[in-house]
Amino acid sequence: MLDKQRMDPAHYRDAMSRYAGHVQLVTTALGKERRGVTITAACSVSDDPATILICLNNSNAKNEIFFNSGIFALNALCAHHQKLADAFSGKTNLTNEERFAMGKFDTLVTGAPVLTDALAAFDCRVIEVKRASTHNIIFGEVVAVHFSETKPALLYMNRDYHTL
Repeated sequence: MLDKQRMDPAHYRDAMSRYAGHVQLVTTALGKERRGVTITAACSVSDDPATILICLNNSNAKNEIFFNSGIFALNALCAHHQKLADAFSGKTNLTNEERFAMGKFDTLVTGAPVLTDALAAFDCRVIEVKRASTHNIIFGEVVAVHFSETKPALLYMNRDYHTL
């Protein structure tokens, strides 16, 4: 059980803002419906079998498609994808179709949208979902990967974009 004395969420977010994260676009599809969300909470779990995890906020009902589809693609963004990251983060008032029109997407094995010029894209089948407070942790078995040419990565730190 978690300690009932809680840290102030704003204070915690201020500390986490100093933690650099690779900006990524996680996407899924179910029938003709597609969804994409900009995240930094993703990482490798294992290389055998190849497994990654992503974290998605529970408060957005539109994220239910990730649980119902059983698939997702994790797309590592390049520095030139900053506007795309903003669009899928909700910073703009673009429709879902307008957001997807900002990039070129294809599919690999699962049918999840893969950004063709992502630094790397991991096409995954959902193998487990764990609820953790305000977020769901989604574990995915990587069934295919895609690489583009190496370009500077897009990072997020101190509430702003940076490149590496």
